[in-house]
Amino acid sequence: MQIGVMKKIFIQGLLLIALFFATWLVFAQVDWMTVFKVHQMTDKTEQKLGELFFDIFKKSEKENVNPFVANCVDSILTKICKENGIDKESVQVHIFDKDEVNAFALPNGHLLIYSGLISASDNQEELSGVICHEIAHIELNHVMKKLVKEVGLSVLISMTTGNGGSEVIKETAKLLSSSAFDRSLEKEADIKAVEYLVQAKINPEPFADFLYKLSANEHEVVKYLTWASTHPDSKKRAEYIIEYSKKKSAEYEAILSVATWEKLKEEIAE
Repeated sequence: MQIGVMKKIFIQGLLLIALFFATWLVFAQVDWMTVFKVHQMTDKTEQKLGELFFDIFKKSEKENVNPFVANCVDSILTKICKENGIDKESVQVHIFDKDEVNAFALPNGHLLIYSGLISASDNQEELSGVICHEIAHIELNHVMKKLVKEVGLSVLISMTTGNGGSEVIKETAKLLSSSAFDRSLEKEADIKAVEYLVQAKINPEPFADFLYKLSANEHEVVKYLTWASTHPDSKKRAEYIIEYSKKKSAEYEAILSVATWEKLKEEIAE
């Protein structure tokens, strides 16, 4: 009698194990991301948001169409992307003629640079540092993280379907150009920027110098320092960038010649 009961329990146990593995195999064959289309929805939403937001800036501000300026910035971008294994096509750089010392990322890899930032950069390494910082925000998906946290995914999706309202879209775009990321995301982007710079053989110390400069009120372009106001604790950030840079060692080299950099500054000032 006992043997029969034990045998029955044993068989039931085997059946349960077999059922478990059969169920696991079935579920393992299902591509749940495809079923729920989470990635597809997010990617399409980000692409559409990038188009909507960029269109707002393009309509309200003057885009710089000087081919020399574009080529100089593109040379810096190409070097950074090539040496860091970043798909250059995923970063879409746009330069606007505006006195604000600012650069910021939009969804879907749009990177906007104001001419004021180039004017305020004492050397190409400072400009490269800011560009690397913004690329880091793009590569680390900080832009969408910020939007989802502060606006909400449902609102973002409604924007892409034409139900968000033009004013909501404008205010959300303004959020990206005039407010800071979380402190943890800023630090993550700073550290990643230093890694990008070192890998591209660009000295990261001028990037720290740039942040120190932004924190000094006596700087001649302080009234236009939007990038400083959206990136608080510039002095503290400069300190940990310097500290982190000390752990890195590389032979640094300029991307643009001295003459090309000086001409870029002249062209951007016209």
